[in-house]
Amino acid sequence: MRRLTKSDIHEIRRICPGGVSLSVDLSKFSCWGIGGIADAIVEPNSIDELCSLRAFIAQEGLASIVIGDTSNLLFSDKGLHALCIRIGTRMSSFNFYKDYVNVQAGVWAPYFSRKVMLAGLSGAEHICGIPGTLGGLICMNGGSQRKSIGDSVVSITAVDTSGNQFVVDKASCEFGYRTSVFQGNERVIAEARMRFLPAADKGSVRREMLLILNERNKKFPRKQPNCGSVFKSNPAMYEEIGPPGYVIERLGFKGYRIGGALVSARHSNFFVNPALFTKVPNRAL
Repeated sequence: MRRLTKSDIHEIRRICPGGVSLSVDLSKFSCWGIGGIADAIVEPNSIDELCSLRAFIAQEGLASIVIGDTSNLLFSDKGLHALCIRIGTRMSSFNFYKDYVNVQAGVWAPYFSRKVMLAGLSGAEHICGIPGTLGGLICMNGGSQRKSIGDSVVSITAVDTSGNQFVVDKASCEFGYRTSVFQGNERVIAEARMRFLPAADKGSVRREMLLILNERNKKFPRKQPNCGSVFKSNPAMYEEIGPPGYVIERLGFKGYRIGGALVSARHSNFFVNPALFTKVPNRAL
C-alpha cells in the first residue's frame, strides 16, 4: 500500500467533488479530542461515489481506512497516513414507506431515532442516546436497554474493497451480541432498509426516549470528551459478576488517571480526556 500523491488527490476530488479535505487535525472531530494530522479525509455524497472511490483505491493500491463519527476510535498523535473515508452527513438521507425506512449509513443515530418516533413508529427508542452514525451502530450491532439495532434491519447495502455493491439480507448479516459479519469482511455499510412497528401512542414512545436520555445523563459523563463504554459486556460474565463498569469500580480504578486517560468518576466503563476539562481529580496511578 502506498501513500497519496497530488495526482491521486486530483482524481479523488473528481470522484467526490466538494468532499475532500487535506491535512486534517483529527483532534478537532475526534470524540476523545485527540489525534495527529490526517493526510486526507474524503466524504462521499452517494453510494455511487463510494463505489467509484473504493474502486480507485483498489486500482491504485492506496492505503485507506473507513470511519464514521469516531465514537469508537482512538487516533494516534502520530496522525493518519492513509486516505480516510468518512461516512457522515453527506450520506445521511432517509425515506419512510409506511413502517419501512431506507436510511443511509452516515445519519446520526440519536437524530434518526427521533425521526422514527415522529413518524409514529417504535423500536428505535433504545438508540436515542447512543452517539455515532447508524452505519457504525449496525456494524457492531449496537444498542442499549438489552436491545440491538440488528433486530430492526431488513437488509443492508454494502460496498466491498473493489467498489462492488451488494445487498445483504438480515440472515447473512450474522448479527450477534455486539457483532456482525461486517466487522470482518471489509465491506462498508452504505445504506440500510429497516422496519419498525407502528406505535400505539407516539407520546409514550417520546416519554420513553426522554426517560432513557435522563438516565444516561445521570449515569454517564456525556459532556466530557469520551467514546462511550470502553469494554463491551460479556453475557456470561455479566450474569456471574456484573457489567464491566462495576468490575472496574470494584477493582478500585474509578476516578484514576494513567497519563492522559481518566477513568470517569461517574461511570467506570467510560474513559475521558482530562486535558479538555477542568477540576480533574488528582488520583493518578
